[in-house]
Amino acid sequence: MIENIKTYNMLFSGRVQGVGFRYFVESIANKNGIKGYVRNIYNEKVEVVCQGKEEDLKHFIDEIKKGPSFSAVTNIETREIEGSNEYGTFEIRY
Repeated sequence: MIENIKTYNMLFSGRVQGVGFRYFVESIANKNGIKGYVRNIYNEKVEVVCQGKEEDLKHFIDEIKKGPSFSAVTNIETREIEGSNEYGTFEIRY
């Protein structure tokens, strides 16, 4: 049986910088077996590139939408990335 591996690029807007959001995302990714990275980007957004089995990604995305206690996610832009690189771990990029 071939596992259905997907990769998504997600941009989170709202109060997502300076509130522990990247560390929260990294923790949830490791809990769900997700690979990829998270980083702060322009306009006070956070970018998440996540790769894993479809069911694991669903759980991961549902959990990170809630965010840590001091965050407030107001918008999420999501797109699937076709034929992307394979990631070995999940990391915070600076």
